[in-house]
Amino acid sequence: RRVREAVVSTQSTGAVSARMLYKIAQQPVFKPVKMFSIDRVFRNETLDATHLAEFHQIEGVVADRNLTLGHLIGVLHTFFKRLGIEKLKFKPAYNPYTEPSMEIFSYHPGLKKWVEIGNSGVFRPEMLLPMGLPEDVNVIAWGLSLERPTMIKSGINNIRELIGPKVNLNMVQDFPICRVNKA
Repeated sequence: RRVREAVVSTQSTGAVSARMLYKIAQQPVFKPVKMFSIDRVFRNETLDATHLAEFHQIEGVVADRNLTLGHLIGVLHTFFKRLGIEKLKFKPAYNPYTEPSMEIFSYHPGLKKWVEIGNSGVFRPEMLLPMGLPEDVNVIAWGLSLERPTMIKSGINNIRELIGPKVNLNMVQDFPICRVNKA
């Protein structure tokens, strides 16, 4: 049973980033890069207003020389500001592949509390050097929830209203964040 759970369960999109970083490291000359992916991930979570067992993760990775935690915070502030979310808090966290690491929170007015919307950090050198990346290259990375910022932006107080039988189809049609092209 445990083997089956391990094979079926994808808890983050980090494998995609690791594979792409390895490919970049194999190039004859390092060139700075920005990579993004969106995928579904699964967690053993108790379902409640802000937790689902399955959700979408937006992952971003930037590899360049002399990147710092300050660059990472700046990227995250810019990303969320463009979405219209400006109330952010960062809290130190532990992640096995990044150090320093931070959880990202945004204030949800309807729930009247700070909600975690992502995790982030600077890749540890012992992750990058075996791939073949130059010693002076740093990688900043983040994994963000798609559903929780959507809750905040749209005033939804229960994440289960975004997925499954409780989805309000009028909201999907009327809310501009759900559209790629507004005709």
